[in-house]
Amino acid sequence: MEPVRLVILGRQGSGKGTQCVRLVDALGPVHISTGDMLRAAVAEGTDLGLRAKALMDAGDLVPDDVMIGIVSERLAKPDVVEHGFLLDGFPRTPAQAEALEEILGGTDSVRAVNLVVPADEATARMLDRGRDDDTEEAIRRRLDLYETSTAPLLAWFGDHGLLSVVDGLGTEDEVFERLRSAIEGVPA
Repeated sequence: MEPVRLVILGRQGSGKGTQCVRLVDALGPVHISTGDMLRAAVAEGTDLGLRAKALMDAGDLVPDDVMIGIVSERLAKPDVVEHGFLLDGFPRTPAQAEALEEILGGTDSVRAVNLVVPADEATARMLDRGRDDDTEEAIRRRLDLYETSTAPLLAWFGDHGLLSVVDGLGTEDEVFERLRSAIEGVPA
């Protein structure tokens, strides 16, 4: 089987983190989160990492050109080339998706999976975690922001025929099997 080259999407509380760990164990891709990429680039002291650090230290968001450069550097590393990747947190916009397509050399080289969980279930899961910043109002705000900002990205992947939608309800095993089937192109 070819190395997995996948973007995983899903609102907060969808079980993405849990499923990423399982997918890495089962299929072998390198799990790459936006935060991990930024920290690695900063630690390595690359030009892009130093630019990102200066922006983050100032409390600014890292702009597309810097993020795209950091992703491009990370995807070129030998572990990713050999084992594939599971991108979590990138791309966040259609412009970033187009840049990813360019980095990888075409639309057929990456797929996206959207792990779908209803907002009320995601809210309940996040409240169950018991984190201080997980108030019902804060969760609702984050979920609304996710929906608005992710809709164009989902449309982009859908328009390019690269999006699989996976039901995130059920046991961890049930969800994992649905994800695995979607990734391997086997009907669930």
